[in-house]
Amino acid sequence: MTTAPDILCIGSVLWDIIGRAPSHMREGSDVPGRITRLPGGVAMNIAMTLAKFGLTPALLSAVGRDAEGCELVTEAEHMGLMTEYLYRSADLPTDSYMAIEGANGLIAAIADAHSLEQAGTKILAPMSDGTLGSAEAPWDSLVALDGNLTRDLLYDIANSPLFRAADLRVAPASPGKAERLLALVGHPSATLYVNLEEAGLLCQTSFDTAPDAARGLTKRGVHRVLVTDGGSLAAESHGDTLRTAQPPEVLVTRVTGAGDTFMAAHIASELQGMAPQAALERALNAAATYVSGKTPL
Repeated sequence: MTTAPDILCIGSVLWDIIGRAPSHMREGSDVPGRITRLPGGVAMNIAMTLAKFGLTPALLSAVGRDAEGCELVTEAEHMGLMTEYLYRSADLPTDSYMAIEGANGLIAAIADAHSLEQAGTKILAPMSDGTLGSAEAPWDSLVALDGNLTRDLLYDIANSPLFRAADLRVAPASPGKAERLLALVGHPSATLYVNLEEAGLLCQTSFDTAPDAARGLTKRGVHRVLVTDGGSLAAESHGDTLRTAQPPEVLVTRVTGAGDTFMAAHIASELQGMAPQAALERALNAAATYVSGKTPL
């Protein structure tokens, strides 16, 4: 008997190639460091963290049938992630992400998610064919969406009967893709997880603090939003309620995946029955632990 997933993680599932150097870097820097390859992508990062919290996430994405894709699926299964709902294409290569990080943070990154974009609605087939739901009996639990999906697909999701009963949790893949989430502004169950820069892009302005950004997005029509600002005050806004919390101070050793860890830890905390303020603080602690280079549990 197949175990039912606790949450569907929809979006990028790929290989992260990350170069990290202990020194400050600028354009044109050529310095010694370490290069690693590990499973990544927003949906994958969220799912991996949820699994560490004892949950059973299912991945909905596009992964090639190439050697890279087969290895990636094997890695996911070893971590307890459900991969049977993935769209496996023989024609599309497995996506990848490349980033350079220095002591002064992320220097540059390129996300190659073209296969995910080309697959489009095919990744959602299990939600319509009765496997995980249908238009008549839609999935009625948590869904984590990421901004690597195209603007058109996010718009379709926002208006689809397949998602009318879902609890949507949404994260942009990067500031460069944040405006794609405008399709979900006004959705009655969408919770957005963004940083200060992304919040400004969604509101077509800039904010000085996370509380200001959270209020701004609420006024814009976002059902619920959590805004982080690195080591500065974070905020959550839902209707007339505003919560804030201060992340702990840590030595930053990595940044790629920190926002995904925050989102996953917050979702897990709420599923486990924690009060809203405690869930926000636990998520910030998990993200801080992650950027310090440790396992966020």
